[in-house]
Amino acid sequence: MTTERSLREAICEVGRRMYARNLVAATDGNISVRLEPDRFLCTPSGVSKGFMSPDDIVVANAQGEKIVGRGKVTTEFFTHLAAYEQRPDIGAVVHGHPPIVTGLTLAGLGMEQVFLPEVGYALGPIPTADYATPGTKEGAGVIREWIGKCDALLLDRHGAICVGKDVFDALFKLEKVEHAAEAFVVARSLGTVRLMQPEELARLRPVREEYGVTGRALDEGE
Repeated sequence: MTTERSLREAICEVGRRMYARNLVAATDGNISVRLEPDRFLCTPSGVSKGFMSPDDIVVANAQGEKIVGRGKVTTEFFTHLAAYEQRPDIGAVVHGHPPIVTGLTLAGLGMEQVFLPEVGYALGPIPTADYATPGTKEGAGVIREWIGKCDALLLDRHGAICVGKDVFDALFKLEKVEHAAEAFVVARSLGTVRLMQPEELARLRPVREEYGVTGRALDEGE
């Protein structure tokens, strides 16, 4: 049985991995886990994700208000709440500022077209949400259009947000997005990025089923 303590420990471990892999810097990023339909664990505002302890994690309600905890609820928790409202099937949300993903959006580039098979069957096309002022409720508005249809979303000039059945599932998706962005940048520096063709994408659908991939993925061009 999963306990609240083990979920707190999992959030801290995911935070350490995000910090170690340069998916966040300083006190950037935020992580949350659904405890109950209207109760959530979330990382506190202004704390480095690489140096958290289980007791640092805050409990918040579905209105974004703190229930228990010594810190403040992350300023972007309303974005997480929008994801939970749209996706009753998910158990966790992870938001980071991967530098290559962020660089793509700074350059006006995105990942709406699939170029890696691993991304094709695991996540599908990855859209980019409109810009929202960080730390405000604007973030909730810009992700609603997309997060009901996909598990990974780039945020214009603000990194990426990923959802999953649990906090490690969400982290692994964030890692996959940044890894794919890095491959894209390398390919672009060497020549033309070759996109996957419709027939190649069609052959990936049975792979997704065979691997038991859960979650949601956009169809190419949706």
